[in-house]
Amino acid sequence: MHDVPRKLGAAELAELFGGRTRFVERLAERDDPLAEARALLAELPEEEQVEALNAHPPIGATRLSGRSAAEQGSDDDPAVLARLAELNAAYEERFGFRFLVFVDRRPRREIVPVLEERLRRTREEELETGLDELVAIARDRARATAG
Repeated sequence: MHDVPRKLGAAELAELFGGRTRFVERLAERDDPLAEARALLAELPEEEQVEALNAHPPIGATRLSGRSAAEQGSDDDPAVLARLAELNAAYEERFGFRFLVFVDRRPRREIVPVLEERLRRTREEELETGLDELVAIARDRARATAG
Protein backbone atom coordinates (compact mmCIF):
# COMPACT_ATOMS: atom_id res chain seq x y z
CA MET A 1 0.00 0.00 0.00
CA HIS A 2 1.23 3.50 -0.78
CA ASP A 3 1.81 6.13 1.86
CA VAL A 4 -0.93 8.63 1.26
CA PRO A 5 0.03 12.18 2.16
CA ARG A 6 -2.23 13.55 4.82
CA LYS A 7 -2.66 16.86 6.43
CA LEU A 8 -1.68 16.88 10.10
CA GLY A 9 -2.69 19.45 12.66
CA ALA A 10 -0.28 21.41 14.81
CA ALA A 11 -1.01 19.24 17.86
CA GLU A 12 -0.21 16.03 15.94
CA LEU A 13 2.94 17.56 14.48
CA ALA A 14 4.03 18.82 17.90
CA GLU A 15 3.90 15.20 19.10
CA LEU A 16 6.05 14.09 16.19
CA PHE A 17 8.55 16.96 16.34
CA GLY A 18 8.98 17.23 20.11
CA GLY A 19 6.95 20.36 20.79
CA ARG A 20 4.89 23.18 19.42
CA THR A 21 7.22 25.61 17.66
CA ARG A 22 6.92 28.18 14.90
CA PHE A 23 8.18 25.48 12.53
CA VAL A 24 5.34 23.15 13.59
CA GLU A 25 2.79 25.92 13.15
CA ARG A 26 4.02 26.58 9.60
CA LEU A 27 4.23 22.88 8.81
CA ALA A 28 0.60 22.38 9.84
CA GLU A 29 -0.38 24.61 6.91
CA ARG A 30 1.20 22.21 4.39
CA ASP A 31 -0.73 19.50 2.54
CA ASP A 32 1.94 16.82 3.08
CA PRO A 33 3.85 18.01 6.15
CA LEU A 34 6.14 15.03 6.63
CA ALA A 35 7.26 15.10 3.00
CA GLU A 36 7.77 18.86 3.13
CA ALA A 37 9.36 19.13 6.60
CA ARG A 38 13.02 19.14 5.61
CA ALA A 39 12.51 21.65 2.80
CA LEU A 40 10.62 23.96 5.14
CA LEU A 41 13.36 23.71 7.77
CA ALA A 42 15.91 24.75 5.14
CA GLU A 43 13.88 27.90 4.40
CA LEU A 44 13.56 29.00 8.02
CA PRO A 45 15.79 31.54 9.72
CA GLU A 46 18.39 29.92 11.96
CA GLU A 47 16.60 31.14 15.08
CA GLU A 48 13.56 29.03 14.17
CA GLN A 49 15.69 26.03 13.21
CA VAL A 50 17.32 26.15 16.65
CA GLU A 51 13.92 26.52 18.31
CA ALA A 52 12.77 23.34 16.51
CA LEU A 53 15.86 21.42 17.68
CA ASN A 54 15.54 22.67 21.24
CA ALA A 55 11.94 21.42 21.50
CA HIS A 56 13.32 17.88 21.94
CA PRO A 57 14.42 16.64 25.36
CA PRO A 58 18.14 16.03 25.80
CA ILE A 59 19.30 12.49 25.13
CA GLY A 60 19.68 10.68 28.43
CA ALA A 61 17.33 13.01 30.32
CA THR A 62 15.66 11.28 33.22
CA ARG A 63 12.22 12.85 32.82
CA LEU A 64 10.99 11.96 29.37
CA SER A 65 7.63 11.53 27.72
CA GLY A 66 6.57 7.92 27.20
CA ARG A 67 7.48 8.17 23.53
CA SER A 68 10.96 9.61 24.13
CA ALA A 69 11.66 7.15 26.94
CA ALA A 70 10.76 4.18 24.71
CA GLU A 71 12.89 5.52 21.86
CA GLN A 72 15.93 6.07 24.06
CA GLY A 73 15.86 2.59 25.55
CA SER A 74 16.18 1.56 29.16
CA ASP A 75 19.89 2.01 29.78
CA ASP A 76 19.86 3.65 33.21
CA ASP A 77 23.51 3.09 34.09
CA PRO A 78 24.42 6.12 36.24
CA ALA A 79 27.85 6.39 34.60
CA VAL A 80 26.28 6.48 31.12
CA LEU A 81 23.69 9.03 32.19
CA ALA A 82 26.37 11.22 33.80
CA ARG A 83 28.52 11.05 30.67
CA LEU A 84 25.57 11.94 28.44
CA ALA A 85 24.70 14.89 30.69
CA GLU A 86 28.31 16.10 30.49
CA LEU A 87 28.46 15.67 26.70
CA ASN A 88 25.04 17.29 26.19
CA ALA A 89 26.16 20.33 28.17
CA ALA A 90 29.40 20.57 26.17
CA TYR A 91 27.48 20.21 22.91
CA GLU A 92 24.93 22.89 23.76
CA GLU A 93 27.69 25.23 24.91
CA ARG A 94 29.73 24.66 21.73
CA PHE A 95 26.91 24.79 19.18
CA GLY A 96 24.11 26.73 20.87
CA PHE A 97 21.41 24.12 20.33
CA ARG A 98 20.41 20.67 21.51
CA PHE A 99 22.06 17.48 20.26
CA LEU A 100 19.62 15.37 18.25
CA VAL A 101 20.15 11.87 16.99
CA PHE A 102 17.70 9.30 15.67
CA VAL A 103 18.24 6.77 18.43
CA ASP A 104 16.19 4.03 16.76
CA ARG A 105 15.85 2.23 20.10
CA ARG A 106 19.61 1.90 20.64
CA PRO A 107 20.67 1.90 24.29
CA ARG A 108 22.00 5.21 25.56
CA ARG A 109 25.53 3.83 25.97
CA GLU A 110 25.68 3.45 22.16
CA ILE A 111 24.94 7.16 21.76
CA VAL A 112 27.95 8.28 23.81
CA PRO A 113 30.52 7.70 21.02
CA VAL A 114 28.17 9.30 18.48
CA LEU A 115 27.92 12.42 20.61
CA GLU A 116 31.68 12.46 21.23
CA GLU A 117 32.35 12.28 17.48
CA ARG A 118 29.81 14.95 16.61
CA LEU A 119 31.38 17.36 19.09
CA ARG A 120 34.40 17.45 16.74
CA ARG A 121 32.35 18.76 13.80
CA THR A 122 31.59 22.30 12.71
CA ARG A 123 28.50 24.17 13.83
CA GLU A 124 27.21 24.25 10.25
CA GLU A 125 27.59 20.48 9.91
CA GLU A 126 25.82 19.95 13.20
CA LEU A 127 22.94 22.25 12.40
CA GLU A 128 22.33 20.39 9.12
CA THR A 129 22.70 16.99 10.80
CA GLY A 130 20.43 17.98 13.67
CA LEU A 131 17.69 19.10 11.28
CA ASP A 132 18.01 15.85 9.31
CA GLU A 133 17.76 13.88 12.56
CA LEU A 134 14.72 15.90 13.66
CA VAL A 135 12.87 14.89 10.51
CA ALA A 136 14.01 11.25 10.75
CA ILE A 137 12.68 11.06 14.33
CA ALA A 138 9.34 12.57 13.33
CA ARG A 139 8.92 10.24 10.34
CA ASP A 140 9.70 7.23 12.52
CA ARG A 141 7.18 8.39 15.11
CA ALA A 142 4.56 8.83 12.39
CA ARG A 143 5.20 5.30 11.09
CA ALA A 144 4.94 3.89 14.60
CA THR A 145 1.69 5.77 15.18
CA ALA A 146 0.21 4.66 11.86
CA GLY A 147 1.37 1.07 12.26
